[in-house]
Amino acid sequence: MRFFFPDVPAIPLPPGHRFPSGKYAALRAIIDAEKILGRASLVGAEPAARHDLLRAHSAGYVDAMLAGAIAPEAMRRIGLPWSETLVARSRATVGGAIASGRAALDNGLSGQLAGGTHHAHRDFGSGFCVFNDLAVATLTLLDEGLVSRVAIVDTDVHQGDGNAAILGGDPRVFVLSVQGARNFPFRRVASTRDVDLPDGTGDAAYLAVLAGALDDVWAFRPELVFFLTGADPLAEDRLGRLALTHRGLMARDRLVLDGCKSRAIPVAIAIGGGYAEPIDASVQGYANTFRVAADLWRL
Repeated sequence: MRFFFPDVPAIPLPPGHRFPSGKYAALRAIIDAEKILGRASLVGAEPAARHDLLRAHSAGYVDAMLAGAIAPEAMRRIGLPWSETLVARSRATVGGAIASGRAALDNGLSGQLAGGTHHAHRDFGSGFCVFNDLAVATLTLLDEGLVSRVAIVDTDVHQGDGNAAILGGDPRVFVLSVQGARNFPFRRVASTRDVDLPDGTGDAAYLAVLAGALDDVWAFRPELVFFLTGADPLAEDRLGRLALTHRGLMARDRLVLDGCKSRAIPVAIAIGGGYAEPIDASVQGYANTFRVAADLWRL
């Protein structure tokens, strides 16, 4: 089995910036130190080509971003300063999503130690998301005829508005978004199914709602699932507003991953958001997802 990571340095950010870019290296360190992925290999992702990005994004947006000619107000909407490193990392994240989708089709399970950039729309980025990795990967695999039905199970606490905007209305795609009702983005785009959770939702209520929503995903009979996990439903998350424990988050992961495995549906993991302070709680949440996967597939 193969998993992927964007083999690009951390995004350069000004002091005090609220995006925790160091979490990716911290996750990689835990994965390596504890050998969480067992016999699976961890591979640097190739950057997505321009023609791949154009499956989900407009040429004007892609070309302006690649050339560094993007308007300052567009970068403010993304919330990150433009840099060559940002572009390289964003392209590698999309490439990792495509590669993990293909690897999951080969072996049943894959993923990357990044990804879940679900706020990027066709013509603009938003919410720390430049290019939409899962939308590009979904459309790439569909266009190549490798699959005919794809589901995105998005349990990041923030609604995947970009996924919904790009993929909405495509009968080949089912997008489930389980999210905080009173959280970003405040202008929503309807997913195939949206599940809004009140502030303070804990483990038991969360898991009951998720189990019911997953029934709709299984009824769709996807040939591939992209699982956008998110560590931001944790109670420790400063942007999450929910109250899950690590035990609850691992139960969420098992519910989705075992649901895929027991139905022989290939699944590829993207880690999504996590903004705990200190960031260690988010990193442990990410690592636990891969622990659950490794246990189920006996890596």
